[in-house]
Amino acid sequence: MFTYTLVIIGAIFLGVDLVVNGFDGQRFWANLYTCGFFFFAISLGALFFIALQYVTESAWAVLIKRVFEGVMSFLPIGLAVILLVLVAGFFHGHHLFHWMNPDVYTVGHEDFDLIIANKTPYLGVGGDSWFFWLRTLVYTATFLIFLVLFRKWSLQEDQKGGLATHFKMYRRGALFLVFFSVFSTTLSWDWLMSIDTHWFSTLYGWYIFSGMWVSATIVTLMFVIYLKGKGYLPNVNENHIHDMGKWMFAISILWSYLWFSQFMLIWYSNIPEEVTYFLDRWENYKIPYMTMFFVNLLFPLLILMSRDAKRNNKFLIVTGLIILCGHFVDIFIVIMPGTMFGHWHFSFLEVGMFLLFAGIFVHTVLRTLAKAPLTPVNHPYLDEAIHFHQ
Repeated sequence: MFTYTLVIIGAIFLGVDLVVNGFDGQRFWANLYTCGFFFFAISLGALFFIALQYVTESAWAVLIKRVFEGVMSFLPIGLAVILLVLVAGFFHGHHLFHWMNPDVYTVGHEDFDLIIANKTPYLGVGGDSWFFWLRTLVYTATFLIFLVLFRKWSLQEDQKGGLATHFKMYRRGALFLVFFSVFSTTLSWDWLMSIDTHWFSTLYGWYIFSGMWVSATIVTLMFVIYLKGKGYLPNVNENHIHDMGKWMFAISILWSYLWFSQFMLIWYSNIPEEVTYFLDRWENYKIPYMTMFFVNLLFPLLILMSRDAKRNNKFLIVTGLIILCGHFVDIFIVIMPGTMFGHWHFSFLEVGMFLLFAGIFVHTVLRTLAKAPLTPVNHPYLDEAIHFHQ
């Protein structure tokens, strides 16, 4: 019922914005892309996390493995939204990606852009960007294949038991991490950094990845606490919650370090082609930009530092929700300045789009969780996970 309420409220907000502000195509597509990528990133982060747990053979995460599987189930929907926005841009349904305009490559045209033209080998020329689309299809196929296989083998392990399936997931998890280490960086270049086509950063892939990781960790922890409160995860104890809290704290600090490193090094160098990225955000998005950074840094630093806080469900829920909203604003600021420039505002459309996606996301996760036992039956580390303590 809650998920339907979110969807209905989101749809109402979208309708109100249409009546009050009229239809702004560029703003609509930018918000659709922001929400699509944000929730896609959460699902991809969960897929990464479950592969990481198999490769490291971590026993503590066995009891919450199914929750990770539920969170990653939104991945096809997120990918579909991203592909929809990219294809719409290809056919000039919007102008989020300036490099998709063939005129910027035409010497002598008023829109000719030498910097973008020099990136032709990577991005292509407007509609003839075959290498870009090849990379996009490879990302999509790789993530979907591993999503299906991990879920299939996880359920298969419940039925067959033994070690064969476990070692299969161990090996395939290692293979996935190899692909992910490359694709998580290059997709951030292709799908996000190319919005600000003139600009580049060597830290960008790590920065996007760390936000993806901490968001997935927070969302998974929220679902674990919710299910535990409903009596569905009887073997999950405060030690498992504590470990998730430590991940939330640690990756938040990693994200903050990467954000500041990228900002400080580029700002200090003061090279016009590089610093313009931050100037635009500083001039037109200063309040959400700086608030987002300090929220994502100070809340985990001040609240989650102690051991007791990471074992307190109320602290974790409140802090996690605040940090999660901060990372949504982070993706909002990654996308909006290069698409809406200074002509942005936060209104019913932004809130409605977020609520609509949140409702669909939560519904998808809960529906997946209902399709299999929440506690794996024949995992080789199940007994160790049940008796996990620290």
